[in-house]
Amino acid sequence: MRVAVINSGSSTLKFKLFEMPSAKVLHEQLLEFKAGDTISQEIEKLDVDFSKVDVIGHRVVHGGEQFVQPVIIDEVVMEAIEALIPLAPLHNGANLAGIKEIKETFAHIPQVAVFDTAFHASLKKEAYLYALPYDLYEKEQIRRYGFHGSSHSYLLKIAAKKLAKEPQKTNIITLHLGNGASVCAIKNGKSIDTSMGFTPLEGLVMGTRSGDIDPAIVTYLERELEYSYEEVDTMLNKKSGLFGLCGESDVRTILNAADEKSKLAIDIMVRRIQKYIGAYMILLEDVDAIVFSGGIGEHSEYIRERVMDNKIIKNIKALVIETDEELEIANECLKVLKS
Repeated sequence: MRVAVINSGSSTLKFKLFEMPSAKVLHEQLLEFKAGDTISQEIEKLDVDFSKVDVIGHRVVHGGEQFVQPVIIDEVVMEAIEALIPLAPLHNGANLAGIKEIKETFAHIPQVAVFDTAFHASLKKEAYLYALPYDLYEKEQIRRYGFHGSSHSYLLKIAAKKLAKEPQKTNIITLHLGNGASVCAIKNGKSIDTSMGFTPLEGLVMGTRSGDIDPAIVTYLERELEYSYEEVDTMLNKKSGLFGLCGESDVRTILNAADEKSKLAIDIMVRRIQKYIGAYMILLEDVDAIVFSGGIGEHSEYIRERVMDNKIIKNIKALVIETDEELEIANECLKVLKS
């Protein structure tokens, strides 16, 4: 069976075509949007004959509380994904555009939505609720959702094999470290806590995202410094994190710089990662391994060494695993079709 996987974002489109269940990659492309480009134009650039594709899997960032498993896409699902756009405006809209384009052009091919949030559906209420008025959760579904689910799920399966354990008996801390970054505490094969929350902004220090901050900073910026809502949103998502601290978001460039701000940015990032690992070690009680993945986690030995340079953390086994979100999505597509 040939499974195509499309990850259509706000600035890039990732594509992989697999022969399943062998997981052989038949074709892959990464397209970067230019100003004015549309999803439709990008899909037309894919060098693949869709007539030979059996099913198409789409990464959808936000599934809210409604989608805790991958689903075959129909009109009802598309409407639900659209309704969730306010929770992930940069992502769900782009994801949906890719789905609609394929549906219009290749209506005969079944499509499956695989949600970033689904892996974290196992979080208990004490993990996902914020200490806000309860009716904000009941009426508006304001809660922690978590993201990078396909990556964390894939890392669990590969780590369990490396540890010679069954996934449902595996306790690990997975670190997806890239321009966007998150950490997940996995106990007996289930996500019990994760650093990203209501949106992908919460948690670790990222390339351009702030991660955890005092929420009163937002009201201070708006009240005292007269920032608009749009300006604050742009600052926290696109002008903060490593970029906000030292003017650069690429860890490779930052590590090659000799200035104090660059050094400080790395120190702050590493400290935040260690802080989450420490908290998750307490929640898990018994940790089989810490798993590094993502562009930074896989390729920066220096960052890995810095993170593990702690007398408590260094006693835990460290694994480096190349994540494959597209393969995880392809496998999820097979499950849906068989169910």
